[in-house]
Amino acid sequence: MDRVVLLIIIANVLVSFKGFKDRTFFEKYKFQIGPIISGEKIRVLTSGFLHVDQSHLFFNMLTLYFFADSVIGHVGILKFLVIYLGSLLAGSLFALTFHKKEPYYSAVGASGAVMGVLYAAIMLNPDMKLYMFFIPIPIPAYIFGVGYLLYSIFGMKNQWGNIGHSAHLGGAIGGFLLTILLYPQVIVENQTMVLILAIPIVLMFVFKDKLEKG
Repeated sequence: MDRVVLLIIIANVLVSFKGFKDRTFFEKYKFQIGPIISGEKIRVLTSGFLHVDQSHLFFNMLTLYFFADSVIGHVGILKFLVIYLGSLLAGSLFALTFHKKEPYYSAVGASGAVMGVLYAAIMLNPDMKLYMFFIPIPIPAYIFGVGYLLYSIFGMKNQWGNIGHSAHLGGAIGGFLLTILLYPQVIVENQTMVLILAIPIVLMFVFKDKLEKG
């Protein structure tokens, strides 16, 4: 595991555990529409290092661990950081836009950043496969990526938990666009995979009104 990835994981663990123990800290730095609109823009960034609980933290960091190094191997450390942080911000900004009329809407998690890295990894490595818990056969990574995004769409529609499902979507969009911007040859090298991963993003915009009504 690259040291930069390790540092990101450590930062998430330290900030999240601080939030677990200190509710005031958690409330001050979580993503919440009202305070952000009122000027507390730092929440757009800090919320990406907080998590609801240990399982939420573990799942996000495990996903990052699976996919980060493959992205770094293609684009390097600096561009990886642009994808990670850019996807985090894209996730928060998408959530801010989507929930702008809900001042009490709040969420936390590295979901946007991780989703962006996940999308970048699959675009750059179309043949990647994963071994998931309790499943003895390898699963194509794009199935995991598309499935994760569809779960996020349903989670956002039904407002499952205090988790940033809309940030998953914004992060995926951010990772998708930033990967193409930073590594444009991916469009030629892995055209089919780029199109497959674009499908749930396009569908999300097509059914945007129905999601908002949910």
